Amino acid sequence: MSAGFSHPESCIFNDTNSPIGPTFVKHIANSVALRLALAGTPTPQLCRCALGACTAWESLAEYRWEASQMTAVGTLRDPAIDEPTLEECHPQGTRYDSPNAPIATAFFPYNQCDVWHCARCERHLLRYTEFGGYNVDPRVRVLDTDKIIDGG
Repeated sequence: MSAGFSHPESCIFNDTNSPIGPTFVKHIANSVALRLALAGTPTPQLCRCALGACTAWESLAEYRWEASQMTAVGTLRDPAIDEPTLEECHPQGTRYDSPNAPIATAFFPYNQCDVWHCARCERHLLRYTEFGGYNVDPRVRVLDTDKIIDGG
C-alpha cells in the first residue's frame, strides 16, 4: 500500500485486557504514514483525565488508562520483525525520558508502540509495554507531531 501503510490484515493489535479480544489495526510503517494518519484530526485540548500531561514517557498503571475513551489508530510495530531494535535515536543529544526527544518510528521505543486517540481531549498517544526482569511497565507519551522526525 502507498504512503507506508501495510495491509490491515497483516497486523493485529492484541490487547489482552480487551473484552472483545484481538482488534485489527493498520501498521503505520514510517514517519510519513504517521503524519498522514494524524492529518486533519481536531486540535488537542487540555486534558484533565487520569493520564496527565505525558509530554515525556511516563509509567502508567492500568487503572489510569481510560480505555472507554481510547480508540486504537494503528501500530508502529512492524509485523514482519520479530525482534525490533532497542537502539534509540537522539540526533540533538536528548534522552529517552526527555520531553524534547524526537519521535523516530524505526527506533526504540517507538518501533514497539501503538497509536491511540483520546475522544475526551482529542490527543493522540503512544503506548508500549516495557519488560524488564520481573517488572511489566506500561508507558505512555503524547504524540506531538512537531517531534516526528524523518528517517525513523
